[in-house]
Amino acid sequence: MSETVFFNGSYVEKSAVRISPDDRGFLFGDGIYEVVRMYGGVAFEIDSHVRRLADGLAAIGIHGNAAILPDVCEQLIERNGLRDGDAIVYVQVTRGVAPRAHHFPDPAVTPTIYAAAWAFAPACDASVGVAVVTAADHRWTRCDIKAVSLLANCLAAEQAAHAGAYETVLVRDGMAIEGTRTSLFGVVNGVVRTAPESNYILPGITRAVAVELCEAEGIAVAQRPMTLDEFAAAEELFLAGTTTEIMPIVKVDNHPVGDGRPGPIATRLARKFAERVAALGG
Repeated sequence: MSETVFFNGSYVEKSAVRISPDDRGFLFGDGIYEVVRMYGGVAFEIDSHVRRLADGLAAIGIHGNAAILPDVCEQLIERNGLRDGDAIVYVQVTRGVAPRAHHFPDPAVTPTIYAAAWAFAPACDASVGVAVVTAADHRWTRCDIKAVSLLANCLAAEQAAHAGAYETVLVRDGMAIEGTRTSLFGVVNGVVRTAPESNYILPGITRAVAVELCEAEGIAVAQRPMTLDEFAAAEELFLAGTTTEIMPIVKVDNHPVGDGRPGPIATRLARKFAERVAALGG
């Protein structure tokens, strides 16, 4: 079956896309990306994704139009027959094609814009939970920018894959802060904890939804990172992310979290998240 993608302003067959070897995304990882979750043809939290894409482009000086994202999502879902199920839309904007030099091209070149959509099925179940491993955070210090240069994330994620775990929790300066592709939450003395927004974490869309759900449910929440001692002793741990949704952690480095089953707060938030998704269809 053919696959339609968006490339530099046009909808074309994926097989027809050609990326220049001089594209700065290919040479330097010089670009920004977004991943949007589609439920039954409806984009989840699309306005937040547009804002984050615009912020990321501005942060690295790429002049791109993030406002096209909703229409691109809509068109790709329609053109690829994905309206009736769950899907992912991936969009990437690089600085564009220029002779290889570390500094930005002057004058600026036209950004390269690529987006694709595909059917998505969750790899895990919130009623069961997942296992994670821990690793030192070797990423750069602008993790708040959703840059395409993800080698450090890939290396850490490979540790999880090698251990048969779902995710790697990254540790920086004695604090457990987030996963390679997810936000991290814990329940410490009855309070939900998560690292505050800073240059060291990605401002996750689902992270913000999880905080909103806590507040709506009257669950105490503090945006403060967990020390390793607090992380190890947490009553509950869970992840949040576009493809992960809200997912309880039941094991860390082969040690059970609590009684080794999804905790009550994470389970409640996962249920409320599912209700929010169900309401998308009106």
